Amino acid sequence: MTIATSNAPATGTPRYRAPPLACDTHSHVFGPFGQFPPLRASVYALPEAGPVAHEKMRRALGMTRGVIVQPAPYADDPSAMLSAIAGADGALKGIAVAEPDISPTVLAGWVQAGIAGLRFTEVRAPNGEPYPGSVGFAALRSLAPVMRELGLHAQLWAPPALLAASLPDLLQLRVPLVLDHMAMLNPASERHAALLGGLLPLVGNEDLWLKLVVCRIERADLTGGEAVRELHGRLLDTRPDRMLWGSDWPYVRLEPAPDAAAMLDLFADWTVADDRRQAVLVDNPATLYGF
Repeated sequence: MTIATSNAPATGTPRYRAPPLACDTHSHVFGPFGQFPPLRASVYALPEAGPVAHEKMRRALGMTRGVIVQPAPYADDPSAMLSAIAGADGALKGIAVAEPDISPTVLAGWVQAGIAGLRFTEVRAPNGEPYPGSVGFAALRSLAPVMRELGLHAQLWAPPALLAASLPDLLQLRVPLVLDHMAMLNPASERHAALLGGLLPLVGNEDLWLKLVVCRIERADLTGGEAVRELHGRLLDTRPDRMLWGSDWPYVRLEPAPDAAAMLDLFADWTVADDRRQAVLVDNPATLYGF
């Protein structure tokens, strides 16, 4: 398989100084490709974002800890992620992808190696098809019993309408659920504004967590649009002990790629109270991921 690659985006120095033990809960590792080639053809150029580049990014942000999320081109093979976790001296956890027929023994081994959750994706690739290598919500329903037994949570990436329709049922599985990218709500959309009214009460659920990752809503978010800031604040007000922050580095399919330092500063500007910054960056990730 021919691998199209690109340079990982550089990370500047944020104005905001993160507290000790801060955690970036959403980033990705790709490669080294000589050792860990993709399993599926990718719909985007794969960034040169191996463990060395990932650690450099974390250090630039002042993030002691990090959570690596499995990208679709690696499908259900977490080898690249597990290698990065093993070399990070306890600083990293992982979110893997698993098919419904995975052996419980294999899954238990992943947990011992640092996997804290599994990702389930219903967002479509640019061609309208599922991302090659992704696994949807049906797999979560099959895997829920073994996930409960092993203490794994489910990370969900899906359009807000599908989340609003699915969450009441999925919450019955008694598996903690983490919503990617602020539930992909676009505050500029009247339809999404109506969906927010249905989602906010669910965000108060003990088993529901949400990632304050703004860069997949729309490009205007990266300049700090007031509507996105208001959404960020409403979510944080609803359940500050269930909010997480992530950079989304190295920003696949975003051109030009944002600077992770600017994303962290945006969070700090929008989250003025130090106790809430501490909760989102340190306390909440420690609780969910078991650092």
